[in-house]
Amino acid sequence: MRAHSRADSFDIVVLGGSYVGLAVGRALSVALRHEVRIAILDRRRLDDAPSHDPRAYAISAGSKHMLDALGVWQGLALHAQPVEAIDITDSALQHAIRPILLSWDNTIEGSEPASWIVEGARLRSALLGVARNTASLEVRAPLEALGSTVDDTGIEVALANGEVIRASLVIAADGRDSPARDAAGIKLVRWAQPQMGIVTTVAIERPHGARAVQHFLPSGPFAILPLRGNRACITWSEDKERGRAIVALPDEPFLAEMQQRFGYRLGTIALAGPRAAWPLEFHMARTMTAPRLALAGDSARGVHPIAGQGLNLGFRDVAALTQCVAEAMRLGLDPGSSIVLERYERWRRFDSVQAAAAFEALNRLFSNDSGLVRAIRDVGLGLVDRSPALKQALVGEAAGLTGEVPRLLRGEMA
Repeated sequence: MRAHSRADSFDIVVLGGSYVGLAVGRALSVALRHEVRIAILDRRRLDDAPSHDPRAYAISAGSKHMLDALGVWQGLALHAQPVEAIDITDSALQHAIRPILLSWDNTIEGSEPASWIVEGARLRSALLGVARNTASLEVRAPLEALGSTVDDTGIEVALANGEVIRASLVIAADGRDSPARDAAGIKLVRWAQPQMGIVTTVAIERPHGARAVQHFLPSGPFAILPLRGNRACITWSEDKERGRAIVALPDEPFLAEMQQRFGYRLGTIALAGPRAAWPLEFHMARTMTAPRLALAGDSARGVHPIAGQGLNLGFRDVAALTQCVAEAMRLGLDPGSSIVLERYERWRRFDSVQAAAAFEALNRLFSNDSGLVRAIRDVGLGLVDRSPALKQALVGEAAGLTGEVPRLLRGEMA
């Protein structure tokens, strides 16, 4: 076995240079006026930002406020596409015409967009650039954490390079298969979905008008997310077996499959980027904390992409955890104490479970081909379409500004 040598101590160590990991490192540094030492560790080489990654994310107004307060949004503003309206359809795949059953203005009080579409590669680049220019924040990658040991005064993390670093708190933002979560003995509720996710980028013949579209099809939702340059990110849930066959097709038949689902309201489409696919699953950590450990982002939960809110839930974790830790440290309290972690757990647990259950229920309700069920749900969509109050509630949820909102999501420093 490799011998480990003592290295620097940090106040906080973040495991994972994901969107959430980079954001929480930056947020804590700024909130605590750079008077703390924070390290972000990732086993991957973060310089290799996946510019080929076709994924894009719906960034809520609350998440945008936070990114703005952290100095990240200025690197994204020219590339972010506001979503000014959302249309919902529900039909069988073979239907040539897909009537819009529900549509709403996606702006808050007619002014600020409730959500923005940002390409993942640009978001990662902006977050990484700001993190690396934060004096009190050290980004170390590639560097793997091998394990940790907790005592009454802190937590020690053993690294693959032979070092051991000490901190008061470790934040696990190391993904769905989080090694830190598993090492802490935190159990999961987890199951595989009968679907796979497919993502690509297309160029559109006619202007998209800043409208997002969600086609509910029997095998799963097909979302059209508008991008700058009259492009769109397609986020597509498909039956696993059928999805594998579609992803393996050459470009022309793959595009034909996509056009059938896209429809012709915006004319023809053309491939404008690579495709990616992965199996979909649900998971939820039974607790978001362990001694001197807090989970954030995908290490805490993985939800169906039906509402595009997975990343926003992670950014809510960032905002809440930053507020809990920053307020405690200003009072001279230990950021890894049970008092701080219990507050974070109470704040985020209910929202996580509620959101995950809602997305799971929506997917199950709309991903089937029962004529009776479709008739019932279409009546429901029609009722919502005629209710301004319910539409405003949908906008509030999309904006991420409902419930107990952390200060960062209002654009204020925690």
